Amino acid sequence: MRILHTGDWHFGRSLEGRSRLEEQTAFVDELVRIVQDEAIDLVLIAGDIYDSVNPPAAAEQLFYEGIARLAEGGKRHVAIISGNHDHPDRLAAAGPLAAKQGITIIGLPIPEIQSIGIAKTGEMARLIALPYPSESRLKELLSDIAEEEVLRSKYSERVGALIRKQAQFFQTDTVNLIMSHLYVLGGHETESERPIQVGGAYTVDTNALTAGAQYVALGHLHRPQNVKAASPIRYCGSPLAYSFSEAGQAKSVTILDLAPGQAAEPKEIYLTSGRPLVSWKAKDGIGQVHQWLEEGRDASAWIDLEITMTSAMSIEQIQTLRKAYEGFIHIRPIYPEMETARAAVAKADLTMEEHFTRFYARQTGGAQPEPELVRLFLELVQEKDLTDSFGD
Repeated sequence: MRILHTGDWHFGRSLEGRSRLEEQTAFVDELVRIVQDEAIDLVLIAGDIYDSVNPPAAAEQLFYEGIARLAEGGKRHVAIISGNHDHPDRLAAAGPLAAKQGITIIGLPIPEIQSIGIAKTGEMARLIALPYPSESRLKELLSDIAEEEVLRSKYSERVGALIRKQAQFFQTDTVNLIMSHLYVLGGHETESERPIQVGGAYTVDTNALTAGAQYVALGHLHRPQNVKAASPIRYCGSPLAYSFSEAGQAKSVTILDLAPGQAAEPKEIYLTSGRPLVSWKAKDGIGQVHQWLEEGRDASAWIDLEITMTSAMSIEQIQTLRKAYEGFIHIRPIYPEMETARAAVAKADLTMEEHFTRFYARQTGGAQPEPELVRLFLELVQEKDLTDSFGD
């Protein structure tokens, strides 16, 4: 069977007030063409359909029309899970109606494995579909099916317990798959993902996902990437760049051919429908920016502009640039004294907070700690210092 893996659509998301609906609509059109041209049998959508739990009506309409076009009246199966941005109940509300078209929508973690028959090939897929597993939802789900000591163990082990229970239904004559929306240790984040892990508690070890699956389809991280593990684990990435930390990333969907017992060899099909996000650093001033515009540089891009100025930049100059090109998102003047200050900061000793932030990023593969976690760490350091000074 031919499988397509996508996710992190974030319908309804804007870029500093600029709507991305036109680009998202173009993505759906491109995705439909791909599944038709590539004769896809099963589409996996790994969460974060929307950017918020209360998406605009246009985003919902785009999603439901899009999955109906993908399924083509049951011609191919579409399996969807919720992500941390989605409202699980709201997303799954249309599940009974969607099921009549061969579309499975799962909002909350469930203990049942999905069996999906592919009429064209006569094969059966067994899919462990695990929507974003929050701590509270996992605790409720596992309270009846896991040993008490598992419930007291780490988050990663809770995820692994649920995966292993369903993996008992994998068979040698079925295509065995796992799909989830979570943060796996070793994945590389960008600024546009809102963290779903706190202090590593929501980080899942790859061992929790190696339960005999031929392929593990993940959502949450926006950079397409494979995760080093005993079984093939892959983040498909988002179809559009949603922050300038994703500038230069090639966006794609993942396709693989799988038969029972066959090793997965995922390949990327690159997307063309989104406007790129690029950063310009005009060190020679406004004249350099106008020259680039006349040359048609990055003509379709959203642009983050940093421009070196020797005198104060006026509102009129900023307005002139925005009239010359509507794709400027940020226009930041940089003055010589600012560059001097930057260099001084770079040479200065790091604060305790900066040390902790850098340490945390190294330990989690690039993630940034939540402000509450930083505050807790600083409080603990202060408490230890006081204890050392005054005793117990």
